[in-house]
Amino acid sequence: MDEVTNDSRDDARAGDGQADDTPPQDRPTPEHRRPRGVDDRTVEALGKLSEALEVVEDARGHLYGFHRLSGMADLTLGEAVDLFREAGHGDLADRLETELVGRNVVEGRWTFQIVEEYDDDYYATFKRLEEQARGDLVGGRRHLFEAEMKEDRRTHGRAHHEAVPGGSAAVESPQNPEK
Repeated sequence: MDEVTNDSRDDARAGDGQADDTPPQDRPTPEHRRPRGVDDRTVEALGKLSEALEVVEDARGHLYGFHRLSGMADLTLGEAVDLFREAGHGDLADRLETELVGRNVVEGRWTFQIVEEYDDDYYATFKRLEEQARGDLVGGRRHLFEAEMKEDRRTHGRAHHEAVPGGSAAVESPQNPEK
């Protein structure tokens, strides 16, 4: 089992039951604070898992783009076949229609079948395991690594650097320093 660190940085980031003098609008909401006893390495590992899932989401979007573009290409090809036939090029139109229109993009599959297999197998498994890891380790909380990065990088107490939406009324604004 990993060693749980209890240094002041971990305690400052813990979100359950901690007394904190920071105004609520200038600190992350509880769902974006690590539970007590969760160490830096665990948050970092969950951040990497989340990052990997984001790449999978992007790849999935590209797969859907591939699906749509391939379908559009097939429909446009059908229009070209009709135009070749109207222009008197029946042999070419027949060859394109029989060899290419409606052809599988990979053996036995149109793109919708590839998308379905990806979604039902790899994507669903990835999503399930990522959610289980978060559930088991941090009570299902999402984006803890990013939330802590935000806390480290933002200028506390400044307008446009608030921890949560609606927090700007209580922070100093460059145009109005008394706020």
